Amino acid sequence: MVSKIDHIGVAVKSIDEASKFYEDILGMKVTEIEEVPDQKVKVAFIPTGDSELELLQSTDPQGPIAKYIEAKGQGIQHIALRVDDIEQTLADLKDKGIRLIDEKPRIGAGGAKIAFIHPKATFGTLVEICQRED
Repeated sequence: MVSKIDHIGVAVKSIDEASKFYEDILGMKVTEIEEVPDQKVKVAFIPTGDSELELLQSTDPQGPIAKYIEAKGQGIQHIALRVDDIEQTLADLKDKGIRLIDEKPRIGAGGAKIAFIHPKATFGTLVEICQRED
């Protein structure tokens, strides 16, 4: 079902400010910045080994990332797990009585099919499952 950690999403107020830390201090490299209008977010991708960090900046004061930062501050917002077949994974989770935020996948940053599992089902961690066409 799960093949690896795909990425870790980090909510930040400013991608420009946050990327300075990762690039100038840690020597990592932002490889791409993308806006996902329907999710009201701008995403910066920072590859790290077989996974990546995603810096998430809200593009709307009422967007989910802005609300997250307002409630919890900047920091890790979600962990994404890679799956081969997101539709089957969602069906399996639903059959097991797992509470889902998304019962059907949607398109996320980088063109991945994504869906979120409710944090109440995952001991307080927002978990995204994603499928990428490599």
